[in-house]
Amino acid sequence: MAPQLYLITPPAPEPAAFARQLMAVLSGPAVSAILVRRGTQDETAYAALVERLVQIGQAAGAAVLVEDDVALARRLGADGVHITTGGTKAIREAVAALKPDGIVGVGNIGSRHDAMSFGELDVDYVMFGALDGKADPQGADLAQWWTETFEVPAVHVDPAASPDSVAGNPAEFVALSDLVWNAADPAAALAAFDRALREPA
Repeated sequence: MAPQLYLITPPAPEPAAFARQLMAVLSGPAVSAILVRRGTQDETAYAALVERLVQIGQAAGAAVLVEDDVALARRLGADGVHITTGGTKAIREAVAALKPDGIVGVGNIGSRHDAMSFGELDVDYVMFGALDGKADPQGADLAQWWTETFEVPAVHVDPAASPDSVAGNPAEFVALSDLVWNAADPAAALAAFDRALREPA
């Protein structure tokens, strides 16, 4: 089965303009999840962005996730959290607060040991690759190893991906960010990735 699409927002978008852009993108291929990045935004700005995008994402059938803030996710009706800091303690706390109804994903994984330690904590997915747009040379290898070995779904993010390179991606989810938002036509860019993922190998 072809990998599902997972979108990561830019680190500090202008809320109104990005909301319109996201609605246009979500009118195309199905997106399973949207991670609202915290970036350098303060608490007020981030909360306002999350509140706006939760409504848009959920209306399109996508799960909307908050970065590292369980309380905010619950307050604004987001679908879950993506944990990048705090290690197993933060993951356990998120799982206790949100499961079974909410989603808990985990990223910032640098080794097989980290992946196994986090993956056994009742999380819904593990993400390989970095959120900040920097290529992670071992991300693809870790994602392939994980997918071949464990049942917990893998998300692979590769800032250097192209429609030509994503075909055959072993992960259950392919995460896209700047590759979409920086394109001249983000909706067309996402559609191109979707077509590439669904083409027969």
